[in-house]
Order: sequence, then structure tokens, then C-alpha cells
Amino acid sequence: MWKKNILEDLEAGEIEYELAGKFLAGLKKEFGGGDEEMVKVAELRKLEQGGRTMKEFVQEFRRAVRGSRYEGRLLVEEFKRGMSGVIRRKLMEAERPPTSIEQWYKCVTNLDKH
Repeated sequence: MWKKNILEDLEAGEIEYELAGKFLAGLKKEFGGGDEEMVKVAELRKLEQGGRTMKEFVQEFRRAVRGSRYEGRLLVEEFKRGMSGVIRRKLMEAERPPTSIEQWYKCVTNLDKH
């Protein structure tokens, strides 16, 4: 419903947005800033290594974690979910697999050096 109203107002010339930033500011003003924590969690949940090196993935993951309140086992599971399956299996099958998120970060960034 909101979308229809905005489109009608835009077409009628009753409102105008020169920049996407102004439009987003209008959205925030109308509906509030949203739950920042939920936004961070959603960002974290969709994060995948893709074609990045592990070092790049760790940096991006660390950035996404800030403000998400993820910690402990849940944080480790999200990290493992986003990384390459080959690397994940290799580390999980190690004699002493990493358990903490810091151990995971260290192990995977060391893989980039080999």
C-alpha cells in the first residue's frame, strides 16, 4: 500500500527525490530507522566467501559482526556457513579443529599464506 501511495505522489509531482539518499532518509523518517541489530544479522546471514580470499572474507565478516550481538558458538556457525565448503571441511577434519571464532580466523588466514 505504501509503495502505491509513494508512486502516485511521485507521478503527480507532489513529492520529489533528487537522490536515493534523500529517499532513504524519507523512509527512515516515515518508518523509523529499523532495528539496527536485525539489519546486521541479516547482513551477516547472507555473507558468503565467494571469490574472496579467506583474509578478505574474515575482514568482511568481522565488519558485519559488529552490532549483530552474535557471539560464541552461533558466531562460529555463521562463519563456517559462509566460507568455502572445501576449506571448512579441511579445517573440521583437522586433528585439532578450531573451536573459537578467533581460532577460526587465525586458521583460515594462515591458509592464504600457503
